[in-house]
Amino acid sequence: MDSPRLPAAIRAPFEARTWRALLYVLIGLPLSVVWFALSVAFASAGAGLLVTFLGVPILAGALAMCRGFGAVERARARGLLGLDVRAPEPVRGKTGGAFSWMGATLRSGASWRHLLYALVHMPWAVFSFSVTVAFWSWGWGLFTYPLWQWVFPAYVGQDGIQLYGDGTHNFYLDSSFEIAVTCVVGLLFVMVGPWLLRGFVAVDRLLVSGLLGPSRLASRVTELESDRGVVVDTAAADLRRIERDLHDGAQARLSALAMDLGLAKEKVARDPEAAAVLVDEAHGEVKLALQELRDLARNIHPAVLTDRGLDAALSAVAGRCAVPVAVDVDLPARPVAAIEGTAYFTVSELLENVSKHARARRAWVDVWRAGDRLMLQVRDDGVGGAETTAGRSLAGLAERVGAVDGVLAVDSPTGGPTTVTVELPWRA
Repeated sequence: MDSPRLPAAIRAPFEARTWRALLYVLIGLPLSVVWFALSVAFASAGAGLLVTFLGVPILAGALAMCRGFGAVERARARGLLGLDVRAPEPVRGKTGGAFSWMGATLRSGASWRHLLYALVHMPWAVFSFSVTVAFWSWGWGLFTYPLWQWVFPAYVGQDGIQLYGDGTHNFYLDSSFEIAVTCVVGLLFVMVGPWLLRGFVAVDRLLVSGLLGPSRLASRVTELESDRGVVVDTAAADLRRIERDLHDGAQARLSALAMDLGLAKEKVARDPEAAAVLVDEAHGEVKLALQELRDLARNIHPAVLTDRGLDAALSAVAGRCAVPVAVDVDLPARPVAAIEGTAYFTVSELLENVSKHARARRAWVDVWRAGDRLMLQVRDDGVGGAETTAGRSLAGLAERVGAVDGVLAVDSPTGGPTTVTVELPWRA
């Protein structure tokens, strides 16, 4: 059995995460002062000189400088907060010249967001730094007060921390009870401080990810480009698989069939019985070639899917599975052909994995619509251990699903059972 862990409130002041966040806040104030001062100075100078030509290069240089500040802030957030924010797209002029670069910099929304970060972060850094240092110093100072209370009578000439004094009456924290209460108050500060600090760095996370990263539009474009690459690679792999299946299967059988028929043609006159044997063998080859062509066509896009939809097509796939499969399809209408084909291929691959690897006795397939999503779920009572790591069949399936804005989630503990849930966009 695992040893019981300490409560989070007790662990928090001593966790490495807390100390990294503290270092982030402490470093943040001097850096933000530098960013703020330089950004305001250069941006103001550039804006004030825009009536002359000198303002354009100064303002463009100020924005480029702010992008450099953003690179430092992203690196700081990555190292101390574990926040990995991609850099925005670099500024590129159309012609590659200086004027083109300055125009592109001034039109870049990312550059202006970096300037906004330099302006906004400084007052926030002052606030978070002040509160954090106050909580941290008072908390640990009061918590450890019993260890250093002796300093006051020995070197300061008073009995302890002066809580109140007006020249006539003075109140010092010097009795055992008062020292114990001071220690308890300090402990409360120590326990609350880390959670307050995490709230501060949560705001910093939002500022860094919202202002120093690529815009949502740029991120979406990058995602679509990646998905397009996956679709192209998947289509190329499918074409290679079809070519390989045709070459190694039906084409080889048809070549053997042509040879057998040629030999039968030569022997039909002088050895009718041998010719009949060759024709019989050629007839068997024709049947096998036709079956392989049917299987190949079914894997590309089965006719039953086009004619009757997912319910009938998935029932046919379940009928060919090595284990009994219960299929439940509850859809108000048929999705578009692309989504329907992806759903069919996904379930087919998952059931093939069940047949080959799961060592299951039963499997279940459920298909339904939830809002604007088409939901697929394949369950089995096998040995589990399915993963979407690179090199596994589920990894390629997850990429295929992601290429159409879908999501594939696997819950497969060792020993089973396995549940694979797939979300696809619904377009009727």
